[in-house]
Amino acid sequence: MKKNLIPAIRLTLVMLILCVGIYSGIVWLIAQVTPNYGKGKMVQDKNGKTYYANIGQKFDSDMYFNSRPSAVDYNASGSGGSNKGPNNPELLKDVQERVDLFKAKNPGEEVPVEMVTASGSGLDPDISVAAANAQINRIARARHIMPGELKRLVQQHTAQGAFGPAKINVLKLNIALDGVKR
Repeated sequence: MKKNLIPAIRLTLVMLILCVGIYSGIVWLIAQVTPNYGKGKMVQDKNGKTYYANIGQKFDSDMYFNSRPSAVDYNASGSGGSNKGPNNPELLKDVQERVDLFKAKNPGEEVPVEMVTASGSGLDPDISVAAANAQINRIARARHIMPGELKRLVQQHTAQGAFGPAKINVLKLNIALDGVKR
C-alpha cells in the first residue's frame, strides 16, 4: 500500500499546484491586460448609478427598449438556459405568451426571435437592430418623441463585431434614451 500511496500523494500535490496555483495565476495575468482588468464593463446612468454593461438587465417598461427574456431571471450568479427542448409544452407556452405580449405592445411589427426566446446564458445584454427597430413606435408614443430621433439613437448604438450580425447593448441604449429631451 505504501508503494502506491506516496506516488498518489505526490501526484495530487503536483496537480494541485498546476491546476490551482499556476493555472489560476495565468488566468489572473491575462485578465490584467484586458479592459477593466477582467472585472466587466461598467457604465453609469445620469444619476451616477453603476451597472455591468456585459450582463443582461431587465427592461420591460413601454418607456424603454425591452431586453431579451432570461431563463434565470437576470441573476448573474446562476447563468444558464432553461434546458427545455423545442417541443417542450411549457417552453412553447412561454414563447407563445411572449409573442402575444410583444404583438400587443408593438402592433404591426414583426416579432424578432430574440425577443421571445432566452439566450443560452440567460444574460445576453444585446438585441439585434431589427429587435430595436420593432420597438421604436411604442417608445415614441410612450415618451412623446419623434420615431426618427429614436432611429438615430439606435444607429448610434449599433455595434458591428468581428463576427456575427450587428447588435445593440440594451442597457447603454436605454441610458442614452433617458438623456433624450422630450
